[in-house]
Amino acid sequence: MRELFYLNKYFFKYRWRLLFGIFFVVTSNIFALYPAQYVRKAFDTTKEIIEANKNNTQNINDLTEPLLIFGLLIIAFALLKGVFMFFMRQTIIVMSRLIEYDLKNEIYQQYQRLETAFYNRNNTGDLMARISEDVSRVRMFLGPATMYPINMISLFSLVVYTMFSINIKLTLFVLTPLPIMSISIFYISKVIHQKSEGVQKQLSKLSTLSQEAFSGIRVIKSFVNEKSNSKNFEKETNEYLNRNVSLAKTNALFFPFMLLLIGLSTTLTIYIGGQEAAAGNITTGNIAEFIIYVNMLTWPMASIGWVTSIIQRAAASQKRINEFLHIKPEIQNHHQKTSKIDGAVRFENVSFTYPDTGIKALNNVSFEISNGGSLAIVGKTGSGKSTIAKLVSRLYDTDNGTVLIDNKKITQINLFDLRNSIGYITQEALLFSDTISNNIAFGSRYKTNRNTIENAAKMAAIHDNIISFKHGYETQVGERGVSLSGGQKQRISIARAFIRNPQILIFDDCLSAVDTETEDHILKHLKEMTQSITSIIISHRISSIKHAEEIIVLEQGSIIEKGTHQELLQKQGVYFEMYEKQLAEDDSIA
Repeated sequence: MRELFYLNKYFFKYRWRLLFGIFFVVTSNIFALYPAQYVRKAFDTTKEIIEANKNNTQNINDLTEPLLIFGLLIIAFALLKGVFMFFMRQTIIVMSRLIEYDLKNEIYQQYQRLETAFYNRNNTGDLMARISEDVSRVRMFLGPATMYPINMISLFSLVVYTMFSINIKLTLFVLTPLPIMSISIFYISKVIHQKSEGVQKQLSKLSTLSQEAFSGIRVIKSFVNEKSNSKNFEKETNEYLNRNVSLAKTNALFFPFMLLLIGLSTTLTIYIGGQEAAAGNITTGNIAEFIIYVNMLTWPMASIGWVTSIIQRAAASQKRINEFLHIKPEIQNHHQKTSKIDGAVRFENVSFTYPDTGIKALNNVSFEISNGGSLAIVGKTGSGKSTIAKLVSRLYDTDNGTVLIDNKKITQINLFDLRNSIGYITQEALLFSDTISNNIAFGSRYKTNRNTIENAAKMAAIHDNIISFKHGYETQVGERGVSLSGGQKQRISIARAFIRNPQILIFDDCLSAVDTETEDHILKHLKEMTQSITSIIISHRISSIKHAEEIIVLEQGSIIEKGTHQELLQKQGVYFEMYEKQLAEDDSIA
């Protein structure tokens, strides 16, 4: 239960709904008592009238009026109970939905605050499970598991008090099977819970398998792996079926066992009640009244085990949620005031090691880019090129050395202003499952119109492709842009960065999927933009970077060469070798 204390702030937030809910529960249960009492009065009245008029059958018709009144009163109290039950659900159950809404928003906001390293350590499926399945289980605690104990305590108190006031002996006998029912249901619920967990895990496995199959359908078909994939899926579905059948068998025992104990209580009511009635301690109407009370107590007592199981599951889920909510982001916004970004970037003896892998990506790197200047970074795979881009965007903080923006330490700049001023085009062109226009407009900090979107697309050399589509800019790109080619996705992501009008523009090896002609077109517009924009171009291709004001060559996280394109060629070092090799490859292709 300790983990669930985190939810107290939400109970306090919606305290009036909770208090009114408790009031409606108690009121509903008060009205629930009256039908049983009027059934007793109907039995007793009938017996009295029959005994009083046993020699005069004509006066038996005197029963009609009182029984009609009793019947109408029973219906009226049942309706009143129903009305207050409706209000009870409108307060407590709606409260649980509101808290679910708040909790999901809190988790999602926390997800957005957490740094990139967090997502490297956690897989997407687990993150989704915590915001969906775990929150749903917590909501069951907030709703039914809150409402039913309140209902049980109030109803049990009212009914048992009434029963004891009528006959103590009969009450004790009648209540004997109910604790056995609660304890038994608690243990049965634990078994059901364990088997439900197994079913849920297997379902998650099936979902993951299906998702991977759908996402990788092109690979599956190209390797003619459909049969093997189907067999694997069939194996997992058989396991899912077996677990469900096992759960169904356990559930099949649940209700018969409950009905057995209810029947035992009813039998004791009739047997002991008959003895007490014969002794003159109670009336026959009291026996009928007690039978109704037994049925009224059955579900509240049975719900003890069910509610306990819900609380256990909710506590486990809330513990998983708390693990995320209590994480403090490693990348903190230390400067809340608005920061104006011009775009000058400087690295002073920067070293960085990735915290999760222990790989040292940069070692004592220093360079400087003036406002509106351009820097190109080239090097082999794993040399640390992308790490520089991540440090400029402050997706990570350095281990040693300092990153400065406009001669200020990057940690002293408002984090949101910094990232707002950067247009970062990553190696992976990630598009959202939306229209092309919305994907491009996503990069803008302000509301955009169609002309602005089209201009950005023209600069990225994708406009002609877009208008050739049947629905033009309103074309749905599918999940992660699956309906587009790699080059089209890449150019849309470039347009998304261009529309931002950033102060710092970072191309992280994003021109590899486009042809030379398209690359020249994009770089031409980039050159026009970079008169006032600081640009960092990361690439393997010399053609993408040769026009930069300065080029640095990285190897194993260290700068081994630095200069302009011509200066580096004259040195005839690593850069020269890369240039000659790529030139030879282009000639061979031609």
